[in-house]
Amino acid sequence: MAIPEDEGYLERAFELAAVEQRVSPNPRVGAVLVRDGRIVGEGRHLGPGTPHAEAAALSAAGEAARGATLYVTLEPCCHYGHTPPCTEAILAAGVARVVAPIEDPNPKVSGQGFSALRSGGVAVEVGALAARAREINRDYLHWRRTGRPLVTAKWALSLGGQSAARTGRSLYMTGPLARAEAHRLRAAHDAVLVGIGTALLDDPQLTVRDAPGPSPLRVVLDAKARLPLGARLLGAPGGSLVYVADDAPAERRRALAEVAEVAAVGPGPLLPLEEVLLDLGRRGVTSLLVEGGATVHGQLFDLGLVDRVAVFVAPLVLGGAEAPPGVAGLGAQEPAAGVRFREGSWRVLGEDACFMGTVERGGS
Repeated sequence: MAIPEDEGYLERAFELAAVEQRVSPNPRVGAVLVRDGRIVGEGRHLGPGTPHAEAAALSAAGEAARGATLYVTLEPCCHYGHTPPCTEAILAAGVARVVAPIEDPNPKVSGQGFSALRSGGVAVEVGALAARAREINRDYLHWRRTGRPLVTAKWALSLGGQSAARTGRSLYMTGPLARAEAHRLRAAHDAVLVGIGTALLDDPQLTVRDAPGPSPLRVVLDAKARLPLGARLLGAPGGSLVYVADDAPAERRRALAEVAEVAAVGPGPLLPLEEVLLDLGRRGVTSLLVEGGATVHGQLFDLGLVDRVAVFVAPLVLGGAEAPPGVAGLGAQEPAAGVRFREGSWRVLGEDACFMGTVERGGS
C-alpha cells in the first residue's frame, strides 16, 4: 500500500534519472533505497554496459538494503544482458518493498520483473507518478512502442516566416544564445538529420560545439548520392550515415562508403521516410533531431511522423517570394486542419525566441 513518503522518494529517484548524458538505447533510470526513514543508497544508470541504477543503489547500501524499500523510476529488469538481472540482485539483498511508477515495455521485461519480485516475497507498488516517469523516458517508450525514434523537428524563422534567404542560405539567422540552445538539443539527441539540399547549401558540421555533451550521429537523406566527399559533416565525432535510393549511382555509393556508412532504402527521388526511421530504430536510435530543410520537414509532417518541434524565431526580415518556408510539403487545406501542439512553451534567448511543443494527436 502506498504511503505519503513514497512520492518524495520517487522524486529523488527522478532527479537521479535525469542525467545529461545520453544512455540510449537504454532508459533513464534512478533508484533510491530507504530504510527506517533514511536514504541508505542511491544509483543512476549511465549507459549501456554500466551498472543499472538498482545495482548501483544496492552496492551503495550494502547490508542496509535488507528490509529496505527500493524506489525506482522504471520496472527492474529480469533478464541477462550486459549486466545480470536486477530482480535477482534485489531479492538477494533482502529488499522488502519496491515502488515504481510504470512497467518497462521491453518485451523481455514488461511486467515480468514485477512478477519475479512478488514471487520472491517482495511487496510491489506500481503507479505513483506514472506521468512523470513517462515524460522522463518519452523517447525510450516511443521507440519501444513504434520501433522508430522520437522525432523533433527544428528550424529557425525570420519574422516574415522564411527559413532562409532567397539563395537558400540559412547560416546564421539566430544569435549566440539560440545557437547554444540548438547545440544543446543536438547533444540531447542520438542522431541529427538533414536533407541533401541543406547539406549542399550550408555544408553544416552538425556537431555539438556551443554546449556540453557528445555530438550525435549525423544522418543525410541523399537519394542520388550527391554529398561531396569533403562535406564538413563527414569524418567528425559521432559518425555519419547517408541514406541513398536503391538506384543511386554505384560509383558515387562506393565513394561515399569510404567516408561514411551508406544505406539504401528504396526508390527515389523522395526516400521513404518511415523506412528510414524504422532503420534508425533498429540501429538503437531512440531520439532524432531533424534540422531540415523545408522539404524534409514537410514530408515528415504530411506523414504524421513529427512528435515534437523546436522553432527559433529571429528578429530579422528576409523577404522574397522565392525564400523557403520552415515547412513545405502538401500542407493543410485550412487552419483548422493544421498541426496543433500541447505542452507548448516560449523562451526568450537574447534577441531570439524559441517555441517548443509536442504534436497533439487524438488519444495521445
